[in-house]
Amino acid sequence: MSWLYLGIAVIFEITVAISAGNAHGFTNVKWTIATLVSGAIATFFLSLALLTFDVGVGYSIWTSVSGVGIVILGAIFFNQRLNWKKILGILMVVGGVVGLRLTGAA
Repeated sequence: MSWLYLGIAVIFEITVAISAGNAHGFTNVKWTIATLVSGAIATFFLSLALLTFDVGVGYSIWTSVSGVGIVILGAIFFNQRLNWKKILGILMVVGGVVGLRLTGAA
């Protein structure tokens, strides 16, 4: 169940980033509300996942997978460039997440 909670937390953390980008310095009220609500939901589900995961491992996986998701969605939906350096970075992050998982945490 902790993996499900972590997955939900990742989805809402990606939502935080997209919403914050559209909030334009919190001047757009709808996107500001979306940022704050999705941030609260992400934090709630992360806290549930951390009941099982080691804090360092769970938090690292959460931020890493969220970051990769944000970069990929930015390239797909927001015309942000995805060059070989970003792809290499993504592969390194994925390798790090796999390495953390192999430690046996959760």
